[in-house]
Amino acid sequence: MYSNKENVNTLTALLVAHGIRHAVVCPGSRNAPIVHNLNECPHITCHPVNDERSAGFFALGIAQATDEPVVVCVTSGTALLNLAPAVAEAHYQHQSLVVVSADRPAEWIDQLDGQTLRQPGALAPWVAKTVNLPTSPVLGGTYCNRLVNEALIEATADHHPCVHINVPLSEPLFQFTVEELPRERVIRRYTPAADYDCLPQALVDDLLSAERPLIVFGQLSPRRFHYEGIDYLFSHVIVLHEALAPFTSISHFELSVESSELSVESLELRDFSSVPQHSTKVSQHSTLNTQQIPDFILYVGDAIVSKQLKQFLRQATDARTWRISLTGDVEDTFLNLRGIVVGDAERTLQSLSSKLQKSQRLHLSNFKQQTSSYRSQWLQLLTAAKAADEVPVESFSSAAVVQTFERQLQTVGYAYEVHYANSTPIRLANRYAQGHPVWCNRGTNGIDGSLSTAAGFAAATEGIVFCVIGDLSFFYDQNALWNQHLSPRLRILLLNNAHGAIFDQLPGLAASPAATTLVAGAHSATAEGICRQNGVDYRQLTAIDQLSDALQWLTAATDDSRPLLLEVLLPAR
Repeated sequence: MYSNKENVNTLTALLVAHGIRHAVVCPGSRNAPIVHNLNECPHITCHPVNDERSAGFFALGIAQATDEPVVVCVTSGTALLNLAPAVAEAHYQHQSLVVVSADRPAEWIDQLDGQTLRQPGALAPWVAKTVNLPTSPVLGGTYCNRLVNEALIEATADHHPCVHINVPLSEPLFQFTVEELPRERVIRRYTPAADYDCLPQALVDDLLSAERPLIVFGQLSPRRFHYEGIDYLFSHVIVLHEALAPFTSISHFELSVESSELSVESLELRDFSSVPQHSTKVSQHSTLNTQQIPDFILYVGDAIVSKQLKQFLRQATDARTWRISLTGDVEDTFLNLRGIVVGDAERTLQSLSSKLQKSQRLHLSNFKQQTSSYRSQWLQLLTAAKAADEVPVESFSSAAVVQTFERQLQTVGYAYEVHYANSTPIRLANRYAQGHPVWCNRGTNGIDGSLSTAAGFAAATEGIVFCVIGDLSFFYDQNALWNQHLSPRLRILLLNNAHGAIFDQLPGLAASPAATTLVAGAHSATAEGICRQNGVDYRQLTAIDQLSDALQWLTAATDDSRPLLLEVLLPAR
């Protein structure tokens, strides 16, 4: 029988799954549930050592002899600090120790309770990873699972680093009522050969056996991805990508997900990209159903803007999800990650496309037959959503401005780049951007610095650089224009509706008297004075019938002696 502590059982199951065979255990009450589990587990040999300092070096000796990671488990308090000499030695020898420390619940740390000190980070100089497990299930247990996987992926890496897993435990401690360990998700990390010909066979097999495969692109610099040699893969697998992906088009999936009863039922917050209220609804014959939930997901690139897409993919709890990552970090966005391929996205996809084509040519799988119906339904869905997004917006709104601006860009004859600021603008780009890559600061998603980034970009390129930005982002970053090296090729489209419009989409916020003035940042500022003092040509419009002429002025290929700013004064609501 095992402990009734879920975090302890998750830890034990994953230690076994990652191939840990030896554990050095020290006496104590707080770590008793962990020691009990290790002793109960037939796959792990326990070595009792009373003195923690000696135990650390004892574990180091086992690691040297087996060339495998070794657990050393201690109780709470100063017991952990006694491992420092051995962990430091193991670090410089490249021998992997997995330090497992029991701890008191967070609410008792620094409260003059017994054996409490700040344990996470105590061994930071000598460990590659420190994780602090939750005391109770979070996100259905996937958070604890991910943390343990992260630590053990590091511990089993080729350079044999040490890691620290801290396990807070609340009382009662000594209830051993669970008959068997849980079946835990195991995340693996793979580094292909230098020529990328040798991809993980598990990835190839998962794709070939999939009936509903999906590739999802997050933000990825178009400077680092050129879409060469991937056509075969993309012609057989549905690919969803936003404006931040390295393509000159977008997947119009927002209305598909928005109109789906399947996804809306699970959403706590509707996605902000549904800000434009004009949309022709997608046909009810083209909405998502359980047959559209993927059973294989390949996630490429970084951040995804759409909250709805992330919520939808989190329903794919059984999907075999893979991540292509330059860093190899465990980024479990959809809560169903199984494997990480460390490397370049384009070269990995090229190799995967080649392997898929070869298997089809040799009839090694029935991939086409498995995916044909699923693919055709998705294509029908995306086509309907694209048609809905192309319906002209008639109201005087940010959506109308961005839609018209993007159409105007298709008529210019010069080279250009487009930056979209965070919040509402980037979500509008996901509906209307076309024919060009989109740049946006989605690393942390803050509104600060969007204009400064576009200004820096303009200073380092020869073409015209547009920046589409909301009022709060602009006024927060107005010092971007206070710059002696401001490029005359910078052109700014400012959407000013006198507050943060994205806050209008938060359910329930309108009931607060503070919603407009204190939360949404209501104001009466315009950019005219800022432009005048910084030598920026300024124009303002206040009605939709002025929009076409104003955008002609902003996008015209005239002399580039000064930056241009077009401010659109929109209704506040």
